[in-house]
Amino acid sequence: MPARSVSTSAPADDESQSRSVAAVERAMDVLLYFGRTEQTDLGVTEIASALGLTKAAVHRILTALRSRDLITLDTSTRRYALGHAAVALGRAYLARTDVRAMTAPELKWLSERTQETATLSLRRGDTRLYADQVVPDQELRLEVSLGIPFALHAGGSSKAFLAWLPDFELEAYLQRHPLTAVTDKTITDPAKLRKELATIRKRGYATSLGERQAGAASIAAPIFDHDGHVVAVVSVAGPALRFKPESGSADDLLAAAARISAQLGYEPATGQRTA
Repeated sequence: MPARSVSTSAPADDESQSRSVAAVERAMDVLLYFGRTEQTDLGVTEIASALGLTKAAVHRILTALRSRDLITLDTSTRRYALGHAAVALGRAYLARTDVRAMTAPELKWLSERTQETATLSLRRGDTRLYADQVVPDQELRLEVSLGIPFALHAGGSSKAFLAWLPDFELEAYLQRHPLTAVTDKTITDPAKLRKELATIRKRGYATSLGERQAGAASIAAPIFDHDGHVVAVVSVAGPALRFKPESGSADDLLAAAARISAQLGYEPATGQRTA
């Protein structure tokens, strides 16, 4: 009876596949490290030390990433940086990021926690508009008009956008737009507004007592993207007779804003912008 041959290819194939997966994981670790570091470029030794890899392994990975334009090499300094293909991936992700959908659960949570109206605002040029809201089940409540442009100097959400602008952008805005009074509480003095914006940056959120809408009170915090830019603002607002912006709602608001910002890749330790 002829002997039966026994195949040994399956274990070999499994081992080869495991090595391939490990190689891909190391390559992704290297690529992701470029996104985490504050440095604009890196050397082979720095990457190897940070990730616990050999310099030879890092060099092979960088060569492979360069072949797909994910990494670029400065031949004069022998240092590496993200290539245009990696940048294109980041832009594609941001283009598909729906801040409104991402924020919806947090607005619901904020409204339930505070029993007041939670809103999302987006900036459009020199104005901002409400993009979404969740209102509480209360007879006396505040509701906002979605899609209507408002000035950036009046109200908590508006001031939260202005507060994190670089100085030159803020000054350009002030030159383009007089600080017209919306109510008798609106800040119309540029010096007073600058001082208010500095306070907002320091504590991390803005407040308003009737500055845009008489009889309304609000507290607002910025949402940052991975570059530290303010891309949206979340707020809690209610009737001034009942809602007190400083009465414990700030912690909830800042926590919600931080969770949304984290989803956009913001890291407070490295991404915080200052004006």
